[in-house]
Amino acid sequence: MTEEGKNVWIFPDGELPVPDSDSDLVAHEALMVLNTSKKVANLRLSFYFEDKDPIENIQVKIESKRVKCIRIDRPEEIGGIQIPKSTQYALRVESDVKITATFGRLDTTSEKMAFYTSAWYCH
Repeated sequence: MTEEGKNVWIFPDGELPVPDSDSDLVAHEALMVLNTSKKVANLRLSFYFEDKDPIENIQVKIESKRVKCIRIDRPEEIGGIQIPKSTQYALRVESDVKITATFGRLDTTSEKMAFYTSAWYCH
C-alpha cells in the first residue's frame, strides 16, 4: 500500500477569532492531521503574517496511524507560541511522511456562529 496524502500543506486563511464571553462554545482554529503511515510523522509548522517576520519550524509529532487535532489557540500544542487574536496569518505544514491535513475555525463572534474549513494547497 502506498502512503496517502502529501508532505506539504498550506492554509492561507488563518485569523484566530476572539472568544465570545456569552457563548458556551470556545471560538478557536484547529489543524487536523491524519497520519496513515507506519511511521511517526514529524511536522514543522510555520506561521506567516502580513506585517511581521514568520514564526517557523514549530515541531509537532503525529503517531503512526493516528489523527491529531492541534488547537491554534493553545500555545502548549504549538511549541509555546501565542498567535495573536484577530490577526491574519497563513500556515505551512511540512511532514517527513505523507499526511492528510485540514484546517477549521469555530467563530462564535456572531449569534449565527460559523464552523468551516479553510481552503488549502498541497504538493
